[in-house]
Amino acid sequence: MRRGAKASSASSKMQEIIVRVQSPTGTTRISVSSNQTIPKFLQKVEEELSVGHGTWKLYQNRDRSGELKPGSRKTLHSTNIRHGDMLYLVPSSGLDTTDSAGSQDVGSNDVEEDEVDILLSKQDGRIARERDEQLCHHGPKGKCVHCTSLEPYNEEYLQKSEIKHMSFHAHLKKLMGGVDKGKFVALENMSVKIRPGCTEHPPWPGGICTKCQPSAVTLNRQKYRHVDNIMFENHTIVDRFLDYWRKTGNQRLGFLYGKYEHHKDVPLGIRATVAAIYEPPQVGTANSLELLEDRNADVVDDIARKLGLRKVGWIFTDLVADDSGKGTVKNFRNADSVFLSAEECIMAGEFQNQHPNCTKLSPDGTFGSKFVTVVASGDESHQIHFEGYQVSNQCMALVRDDCLVPTKDAPELGYIKESTPEQYVPDVFYKEKDSYGNLVTLLARPLPVEYLLVQVTTGFPVDPVSTFNIRVAKPFPIENRADIGDIQDFGQLTAYMQQFPGYRLLETMSDLHFLSYLATMDMLPLKDHMDPLLEGVREQNAETVEHWSKTDQWATVEQLITAHAPSPPVGGGPSAAGPAFPPGGAAGGVWECKHCTLINQAHNASCEICSLPRT
Repeated sequence: MRRGAKASSASSKMQEIIVRVQSPTGTTRISVSSNQTIPKFLQKVEEELSVGHGTWKLYQNRDRSGELKPGSRKTLHSTNIRHGDMLYLVPSSGLDTTDSAGSQDVGSNDVEEDEVDILLSKQDGRIARERDEQLCHHGPKGKCVHCTSLEPYNEEYLQKSEIKHMSFHAHLKKLMGGVDKGKFVALENMSVKIRPGCTEHPPWPGGICTKCQPSAVTLNRQKYRHVDNIMFENHTIVDRFLDYWRKTGNQRLGFLYGKYEHHKDVPLGIRATVAAIYEPPQVGTANSLELLEDRNADVVDDIARKLGLRKVGWIFTDLVADDSGKGTVKNFRNADSVFLSAEECIMAGEFQNQHPNCTKLSPDGTFGSKFVTVVASGDESHQIHFEGYQVSNQCMALVRDDCLVPTKDAPELGYIKESTPEQYVPDVFYKEKDSYGNLVTLLARPLPVEYLLVQVTTGFPVDPVSTFNIRVAKPFPIENRADIGDIQDFGQLTAYMQQFPGYRLLETMSDLHFLSYLATMDMLPLKDHMDPLLEGVREQNAETVEHWSKTDQWATVEQLITAHAPSPPVGGGPSAAGPAFPPGGAAGGVWECKHCTLINQAHNASCEICSLPRT
């Protein structure tokens, strides 16, 4: 019996185990014997992860304690490393990164998290409760189970408050709770692609092995969301966006520019506040939308960034008029049809992958996305209604790795591609109740895309606010609407500025569409000289904007505006539109050729292009 016991003990020490190694490039699973020595194991890690010798260190704990040293004589078993344990690989040259709780992390050292994430990570998020006069039998300063504060992820509270998904930071608090304080927690991004670097067989389709083969995936409904609310600052923003559909009957798409803020209605919640909608080049019909290349996209992003804004989501219309007399629209997006089609989910996934959520808690430096999707469609009362969504992190991975495609005839169903000689696709499953109420596992061919959706509440504030000036009789035209006669040109710029008597430049400049036009004008290179202006608009500092207006670049624009301004009526009286600038402006500095319309300097007696005389 003793020999048998010893043999059994020896056998247990020599068993094959899988150890997970988390590094800045992801998590790798390594199959190894439990009696492998530490130096041999470190050598295997070096080979598996293709990392340079002596350029990294391996730790047992997230806080970088329990280093596995190359000179150790211990084995994995004697070091208390068991099957399924997570180890942490850190580049030797890397700097320590510390999260808000003080625990160090092995994520990317140069990750720049959003301000709202830094703010929320420092809060405990606990939900305060008042003393219950009927249930609490203690003094006013005491606490009991009926009045003590709740964790931000408390399911009973969330259900009672009709909050369908906990916030992302509440989800993190839940992961970091418990005895181990999140020691073994890792925000891993799902991958369904063949792992690179395997040399044990020819590349796919020549072969595949457990080392490089992605695991089968079982989809789960996401219980948390990265954004908990979408708020448009005022109705004017969306009214101007909807005007295109009202005039043409064609659908429209726009990008939402704003900022992420703390949403206090949800424990540790985040709100996407929308200040403006930019409309990229596109072709819209009554039933379809096609995005075109936007050569100004980077410029607009840069302008928004300098204004303290960013691209936070996208919006599109799906509207069909019902009764033109009443102004009602048809309702066809509901629980009986579809909330988002498979094609729209895939597009949302693409946008979310382009705008990942930065976090130090992931070895990749990113996890999920805050980018939101808004649909303008008809509700049950046949009024235009806005619904907000995100797709799950698993959906993002399926889209990123090109595994999810729409079905031909059923918009509510997606389809997981089958493996081909060009691409290996693992099996993807989801769980659903059958007609008897039993939970069954089904192959995701097809897949109800509702399984991948996360709903985000959307609305307007009780007291409207406005980052930009919306009190203008005739706003500057929105970009890329030439097909309906809304053209951004210098004539429109002149007409727009003439609405501001007394030269109220700060009010004039407080418009994203106008600023974007100034930055992208071909006739004048203003973009590289606008930083002080954008700073003044962001800070709403009229003095800063006024000081910028004294630059040579803006002086040239003043001259051009004066040249384009309507001529005064006969008799020398003021024009009906009023002067473009106050007395003492740049009048007479330039003249426009009547033949080729070139703007010439005042000292030129003839046109520089056509050589025809000024008169």
